[in-house]
Amino acid sequence: MTQTASPVRRGGTTGRRQKGPSFLMALPAVLFFGVFALIPLAGVVVLSFMSWDGLGSPSFVGLDNWFRILERDHTHNALWLTFVFVTVSFIFQAPVALLLGVFMAGAQKYRAFLSVLFFLPLLFSSVAVGLTFQALFSPNYGISTALPFDWLPAQWLGNPDIALYVVIFVVGWCFVPFHSLLYQAGVRQIPASLYEAATIDGAGRVRQFFSITLPQLRYTAITSSTLMLVGSLTYFDLVFVLTQGGPGSATRILPLDMYITGFRNFDMGGASVIAVILVAVGLTLSLALNKISGSSRMESDKAGMG
Repeated sequence: MTQTASPVRRGGTTGRRQKGPSFLMALPAVLFFGVFALIPLAGVVVLSFMSWDGLGSPSFVGLDNWFRILERDHTHNALWLTFVFVTVSFIFQAPVALLLGVFMAGAQKYRAFLSVLFFLPLLFSSVAVGLTFQALFSPNYGISTALPFDWLPAQWLGNPDIALYVVIFVVGWCFVPFHSLLYQAGVRQIPASLYEAATIDGAGRVRQFFSITLPQLRYTAITSSTLMLVGSLTYFDLVFVLTQGGPGSATRILPLDMYITGFRNFDMGGASVIAVILVAVGLTLSLALNKISGSSRMESDKAGMG
């Protein structure tokens, strides 16, 4: 009896002793997150109740900033444009990234060469990409004048009806390779035995894609979708370089509206209100995706395999 109970006591003691080192190992990451994320966020929340032009001394104004910003037409327009931007960007990027990731996971040599070309946008800075596409869409010497197609619009970034969708295309061109890389890694983790068994059963490539590849990539899709949707709330540099919010306010999404409010209108309090709104929307969206997807109950994709 003593020999049987002794390992339990030793195991329990070991478990208790492991809590200390585990906490110490996580402490640097917690401190880093607190110093560079939580403390600045708390400062932004406090500043949202202040009136400050960025130069003088801030003064407390209570909820005046919130009422003023939430009642602005620019804010309503920016909220709607941000919703359209996030939705259309996801609809465009998600299937393209999935298909490219599955394609690049193949073993053929030509796919490795094409993968290098697909990943090139990840190496370019946002400013360089923005300036390049700005020249490409120029009505004076861009693709509209270079190609002999009358149906091409002369104004790509100057037309308020299509400017936002042109920006979404450029953003997708930049960030689809990153999500394709996630899917490529996910596909290469799928056991080859599943495809071999499906081939023996007579399943073609399309059937294997929908019956094996997609189910096995469900957690990769959750990760990619979360990064894609929440990341869409932070796009600023490309939009700023391409359109600066124009024509008019056709591409003035929330991050750009925050910049214009704070650094052009010298209204740091109002800009802080928009920043808090962005954080709240991003956090809500992330938690909602986590809840809907059931990622807290994630199990191994290979569960049940012998």
